Amino acid sequence: MKKRILAWLLAVALLLGGCGIVADGNKEQPCDSHTDANYNGECDWCGHSVMTTVDFYTVNDLHGKVADGENHPGVDELTTFFKNAHETDDNVVILSAGDMWQGSSESNLTHGLLMTDWMNRVGFVAMTLGNHEYDWGESYIEENQAFAEFPFLAINIYERATNEPVDYCRPSVVVEADGIQIGIIGAMGDCYSSIAADKVEDVYFKTGAALTALVKEESDRLRSEGVDFIVYVLHDGYGRSAGSTATTVAPSQMASYYDVALSDGYVDLVFEGHTHQQYLIMDQYGVYHLQNRGDNKGGISHVEVEFNTVTGSFNVRQKELIRTDSYERLPDDSIVDELLDKYEDQVSVGNQIVGRNARKRNGDYLCQTAADLYYQVGMERWGSAYPIVLGGGYLNVRSPYSLAAGDVKYSQLQSLFPFDNDLVLCSVSGRDLLDKFINSKHDSYFICGDAQRMKDVDPAGTYYIVVDTYTSSYAPNRLTVVEEYTSGVYARDLLADYIGKGGME
Repeated sequence: MKKRILAWLLAVALLLGGCGIVADGNKEQPCDSHTDANYNGECDWCGHSVMTTVDFYTVNDLHGKVADGENHPGVDELTTFFKNAHETDDNVVILSAGDMWQGSSESNLTHGLLMTDWMNRVGFVAMTLGNHEYDWGESYIEENQAFAEFPFLAINIYERATNEPVDYCRPSVVVEADGIQIGIIGAMGDCYSSIAADKVEDVYFKTGAALTALVKEESDRLRSEGVDFIVYVLHDGYGRSAGSTATTVAPSQMASYYDVALSDGYVDLVFEGHTHQQYLIMDQYGVYHLQNRGDNKGGISHVEVEFNTVTGSFNVRQKELIRTDSYERLPDDSIVDELLDKYEDQVSVGNQIVGRNARKRNGDYLCQTAADLYYQVGMERWGSAYPIVLGGGYLNVRSPYSLAAGDVKYSQLQSLFPFDNDLVLCSVSGRDLLDKFINSKHDSYFICGDAQRMKDVDPAGTYYIVVDTYTSSYAPNRLTVVEEYTSGVYARDLLADYIGKGGME
């Protein structure tokens, strides 16, 4: 009779999708396939836990800061942190929210390959493209993509010619952790204006309602294929810091970059970037959004999620912004030295001392000096043929935002002025010259020129100015390129030459 009852129980368990029980009824023996009808986290038959945890770590806007700098650490201690996480946590998913390459001499001189190499070694699962991944054009994204051991994500980047998604990105990727299927969707925010227009002539980004529709469709597809949990990694974010304590934010405060309707069953966790802010916020549906500053100064975002491997239900056990000082004390990993040795031929120019700077110079001083040099070299090249009014335009320094006193390495100037924007001579109407340059109230527009010519501008006339290609390709400026300066000479090169001649002693 006992055998008949046991056989009947086994048949019922199998029909219900359960695991059955072992012949001797010993609940200490784990099953091959568990059930958890009462959602208590233990198998109904064998009593073993059916819970597992996944630790999500996300880096945003690292901007190539691989080596220690004046006000930021390198990635040697961060590498140790990630290696320790892999050793102590059962399931680790490391993600990037974009802008990983542009911003340091070491990364720029390799067009991002050094950083991609680091990401391969650390074990990144996926990287959402950021706007600054486009600073050298699509060919270098393709080169890095071919080298990367992880996919680049961007569901909303399309080719203008075909209206099809670009082939160097995927909309999503699925990873598995103890039977839990995790879908990761990546997207570029409305960051088009933050890219030099000539670098993205052949692509466009679907944003707003179109982006929401794409993410919903992809989420539905992933759910239909058995995905239990969806992470949305967006290169865009909240506009101000909100601290490290979970703060509820109204949809209206997020509407400029995120449609909260996505949190209604489509995405379960959001990692963000681009705005270089530090926050841990929660929307009206209880979905967490995290970003941790940029330039490797704020740290990384971490969320630990506990899953029921039978029911697919989950609980956010921990959410935090991990500060850099919490891992700066860890032993340095040798990875930075190994990477610098590997790419020595490309990066050695960054160690060259170009001259001496007598005192600390702030960003405004450096930008104004660059504008002065634009005008000076423009006059030397074209002054006899064109009545040049001014030089300059949109100029902005990056981290560390100032130049320290002492010997100046080329790498310091490359960090301050990382963008490869060539100099060009442009024609412009008098009206636009007045509105966009001479009378501009924009904090990042710096100009230098002929005072009398700037005073006598006729709105109906045509004038000539010297700017770089970021300013010339910005459509609202309405500039027409007349002639290019020497290719490969950028603001940092003019400053290096100027410092080398004693201009800052």
